[in-house]
Parts: sequence; C-alpha cells; structure tokens
Amino acid sequence: MEERHSLELKPIGIIHSLYHDRGEAPRQGCGRQEICQVEVFKEFEEGLKDIEGFSHIILIYWFHKSQGYSLIVKTPWDVKLHGLFTTRSPHRPCPLGLCVVELLAREGNILKVKGLDATDGTPLLDIKPYVPSIDEKAAIKLGWLEGKLRMEGT
Repeated sequence: MEERHSLELKPIGIIHSLYHDRGEAPRQGCGRQEICQVEVFKEFEEGLKDIEGFSHIILIYWFHKSQGYSLIVKTPWDVKLHGLFTTRSPHRPCPLGLCVVELLAREGNILKVKGLDATDGTPLLDIKPYVPSIDEKAAIKLGWLEGKLRMEGT
C-alpha cells in the first residue's frame, strides 16, 4: 500500500469578492463582469513584479467553505451522475479552485480582476500567468460535457 503524505499549504493572500456565500457565487467565473480584488499579503508583494504586462492570470485557491464530498455527483449540466473528478465541483477531497481571470489593474499588493468565481475571504494559494501557447490546447474532447455546457453570462 502506498504511503500518503500530508501537505501544509500557506496562503499568499486573500480574495475579496462580491459573493459572500457559495450560493451567490457563479458556477464558473468565465464571462462574469463583476470586478473583484485579490489581496496578496505584503510579504509576497515583490513577487508581483511585472504582472501588469499580463492580460490574464491563473488564480489557485482553497475552497474554504467546502464541506464534505461525494465521489459520484450530479451537476447542473446533466441529469446523470458522474465521477467527481470529471466535474468542477468545489466539494472535493482536496478543495482546490482554479480560475483564469482578466487582470484589470495592480495597485501595490492588490490586483483588480474580472471573471472570478470565488467567495469573499477565500485563501489565495498561488498566481501564475496565463500563457496561451502553453495553456491553450487544440483538438480537445469534453467527455460527458460535450454539447451540455452553457456558461453563465454567455
């Protein structure tokens, strides 16, 4: 049997959004026009050097309001049950969130972004630049989502 390792994650910041509970937050941030703020803690501010040159960034965060999970779930996009790891449900064994957002401005340690789906107070774990030549993929398959996905705001 393989040994399991525990992890210790250290937030680098906090997300400030208009969504105060999970029911208010969109299922996905894509297409959302609300402007949210991403506060990077002062001790990590230097790591934002040159971020203004990117139009989009990837935020990785902890779904701190997630409680429990099921390995088989029903999604808003289908009446059939699907495996948790074929969905984007926030209720997961390791509740990590990931969202590509539009970077509108930087004011010191505060990033103003559009297209976010996280609730207010969500711990920020990492930021990466979105690079189309690396992050975009061609000839993709959408599995069970093929023909079913309709994004909010689009």
